[in-house]
Amino acid sequence: MSTTVPIVLAGARGHGRWHLGNIHRLQAKGAVRLAGICELTPLADEEIPDGLGTPEQSADLGALLDATGARIAVICTPIPTHTDLALIAADRGVHILLEKPPTPSYAEFRRMADGVARASVGCQVGFQSLGSHAVPAIRRMIAEGAIGVVRGVGGAGAWARDEAYYRRAPWAGKRRLNGDDVIDGVLTNPLAHAVATSLAVLGTTRAEDVTGIETELLRANDIESDDTSCVRVATALGPVTVAATLCAEQPGEPYVLVHGSAGRITYWYKQDRVLLQRAGHGPEETEYERTDLLENLVDHVTTGADLLVEPESTGAFMKVVEAIRLADDPAALPADAWRLVPEENRRIVPGIDSLVAAAADTLGLYSELGASWAPPKEVST
Repeated sequence: MSTTVPIVLAGARGHGRWHLGNIHRLQAKGAVRLAGICELTPLADEEIPDGLGTPEQSADLGALLDATGARIAVICTPIPTHTDLALIAADRGVHILLEKPPTPSYAEFRRMADGVARASVGCQVGFQSLGSHAVPAIRRMIAEGAIGVVRGVGGAGAWARDEAYYRRAPWAGKRRLNGDDVIDGVLTNPLAHAVATSLAVLGTTRAEDVTGIETELLRANDIESDDTSCVRVATALGPVTVAATLCAEQPGEPYVLVHGSAGRITYWYKQDRVLLQRAGHGPEETEYERTDLLENLVDHVTTGADLLVEPESTGAFMKVVEAIRLADDPAALPADAWRLVPEENRRIVPGIDSLVAAAADTLGLYSELGASWAPPKEVST
């Protein structure tokens, strides 16, 4: 007989609504039960989807975990709160699904990951793209030599966000808030998956896999953090360059591009879609299934299944976060480098879509691709 796992959700508004829906799906299957919601302001009845019952609510996560006997805590709260809340759960033997980015600094990451390890609880970091069966499939293609010798990996994300996006929460678009690191930039939060997935397909996910990092951080919006940036990560297996913007002219699907001596692999990670192009063969496109990360965590708790995204497998990503944290504050783009689209209330950077694609295609940074507004690149080790 299957076990129904009681869950507490910390942070049920904003992106937390997605988690409410996912918990609802798993509760309907009998896998979980939403036992509690941790929010500073309790959810009204109409904010809780039908079928989830009347979970206990409290602003105190520890008290809520104690009262409900929850076995899993889903943490979808502001980035600076992640470490403390994860450790509150871990100290009680409660397993954790921690939203990405896991923490805003490498020191906080170590504090969180080491504390979780000491408590011997499972912790899954919420990079949903890493639950895709496409990732191990691409790794197999590379290992089998399908595209020859790998030359590097490029990632590209050209998205659009309006001005209201930066007003969605007090920490939105901030590098720091009330003295705490936030680092809510395009590469570390909205398009963090592009970075993490690019590192994952190359098999360079751990902190020790990173040997150097170059960053170019810019902003068109009137924010502290970056909205148009690129990063190049040096690894023993080749460079990983990711370019991203929230100021696209024509927003598109983000993707990862693996460059080989005899072909290339393109992975549209939100769609679980892979295109293999190689010498002597026609193009081969495949769509893969995806394992939900909360479902995988439930399986870990009930059957001992291996976790798909343990903290240590996000160490390389956290090195990128740290490099961005330590970099100079993002440079404001000159006034003639962006324009406002009034009907969408958002800023665009003319030419950025092609620059993002060129960075993924050439593994070059904006400054190397002729962007007149790109600052001198910074190197961090």
